[in-house]
Amino acid sequence: MRMILIIRMNLLVLFVSLVFISILVSYIFMKDNIHPKFYPKVKAKCACGAVYEVGSTLPEISVEICSNCHPFYSGTEKIIDTAGRVERFKKLRDIAAKTPKKSKVKKVTKTAKKLR
Repeated sequence: MRMILIIRMNLLVLFVSLVFISILVSYIFMKDNIHPKFYPKVKAKCACGAVYEVGSTLPEISVEICSNCHPFYSGTEKIIDTAGRVERFKKLRDIAAKTPKKSKVKKVTKTAKKLR
């Protein structure tokens, strides 16, 4: 019993010393000043005139398009039709929405037939 306690104590001391050494080594050999400066309040300006306040590593941001002027998000999306593909897609989508979905039927295998 004493031998087991002595072994456990030795393992605990070894583990604690390894953790302490690894922390000490990482503290001594860590590189300083490797991360860029973070600006918590940066003005992000869009070409449409919208201004957002964001956090960034850049001192100022200017973008060409944002969620206010993007056609998909603003609802002014224009679909260019090439050879009637858009109408065909919409027609097929409407037909698929009208038809009821079929339930999947499980196929009976030969082994399942033998078990019956």
